[in-house]
Amino acid sequence: MSNEWLWIVFALINFGLLLTMYRLFGKSGLFVWIGMSTVVANIQVVKTVEMFGLNATLGNILYGTAFLATDILNEKYGKKEARKAVWMGFSTLILLTLIMQFALQFTPGENDIAQPALETLFGIVPSIAIGSLTAYIISQYFDVWLYARLKRVFTSDKTLWIRNNGSTMVSQLVDTAIFCGIAFYGLYPVDVWLEIFFTTYLIKFVVAALDTPFLYVAKRWNKTVL
Repeated sequence: MSNEWLWIVFALINFGLLLTMYRLFGKSGLFVWIGMSTVVANIQVVKTVEMFGLNATLGNILYGTAFLATDILNEKYGKKEARKAVWMGFSTLILLTLIMQFALQFTPGENDIAQPALETLFGIVPSIAIGSLTAYIISQYFDVWLYARLKRVFTSDKTLWIRNNGSTMVSQLVDTAIFCGIAFYGLYPVDVWLEIFFTTYLIKFVVAALDTPFLYVAKRWNKTVL
């Protein structure tokens, strides 16, 4: 299976698993998903793949599901719960970073095989770590705020797609600009940096569009999911 088709299947699986967590565990499932997705997405981002002739990083799909989870929380439980989930995800990411940096300081045993792989995954340069954390908290907070604002204007279920896509697509642009600006600007020529910025946002844009049907499904569960 090509990377392009695998990417589509992978996206559908991720969104489906998110809905499954929500169906089984309600609001708590969304909180757990946000913490998990922020951690795993930052591990996946280390891997690069080629799709449609462009280089891209993994992690954008799973990272995008965190925005869907906060949109569901915002839509059904209010802005306060969505913000709480954002801070839980941010705290989880910080704890992972700190704990794994300490773990890497231990001298590996003679027969250890894990240290090089762990250094690759978690020994990230400070600019990438700072960029990821900064982009996450700002863009997620912005997403929660913008969704709540759009909800005041587009109040009906028929316009649910507007507040979902509007908030996520704009906040993902903010996320991409902050992350690429902190982590990569100055490391590459301007034209290469612009390509990284464009491809990263394009993938996030597509993910944001794909998540809309899943939000409608979650909305229908209003009376059956706590």
